[in-house]
Amino acid sequence: MMNTLKAKFFKNGISKLWDFMRTHDSVSILIFNISRQCFVVVKQFRPAVYMCEMEQQRPQYFENKTEESWCPLSDFLPASKGITYELCAGIVDQPDLSLEEIACKEVLEECGYEVPVTSLKRITSYRSGVGVTGSKQTLFYAQVTDDMKSSEGGGQPEEGELIEVVEIPVQDSMKFAFDETFPKTMGVIFSFMWFQSNIAPKLLEK
Repeated sequence: MMNTLKAKFFKNGISKLWDFMRTHDSVSILIFNISRQCFVVVKQFRPAVYMCEMEQQRPQYFENKTEESWCPLSDFLPASKGITYELCAGIVDQPDLSLEEIACKEVLEECGYEVPVTSLKRITSYRSGVGVTGSKQTLFYAQVTDDMKSSEGGGQPEEGELIEVVEIPVQDSMKFAFDETFPKTMGVIFSFMWFQSNIAPKLLEK
């Protein structure tokens, strides 16, 4: 469900209008493979990212555009300009499942690991897209091993998903997090920092 609506409210006595979208809450999962000491993230094409890149380099393509018209993808930029690195994630659209169950389902579908619900660690929840959606995302941590791998993942093609699974060695993770040549979500940066503060010290003790 995703509906574009308009809210009317008063701010300091002044009438305001604000466009917003009603959408689902979501879950995301920081996956750490302890067998190979690496993070498991996903990489996929995001049309909105691509269009923002194109607007920066060819703003004339966006002149006189309306909500009814759209700007087709251009050969001017390679599709790689719309690729982002992200945590495994999914929307909360199954009321009969808990957040943990949805998270485990997403890990299996996107990354191919079978994770028991009881092994998930809840990190925190936060509001994402506060300027437009205000939806809530709940972040989990999951430790996996090679033995828990049951498929290649990649998402569900019948739902339009085309996901590449990527491994980031733990020793390279902080450099990766702040390397702007790898477009990524804030969830990746935040969760890698959380890992360094909360999990890495315990690993060094072993």
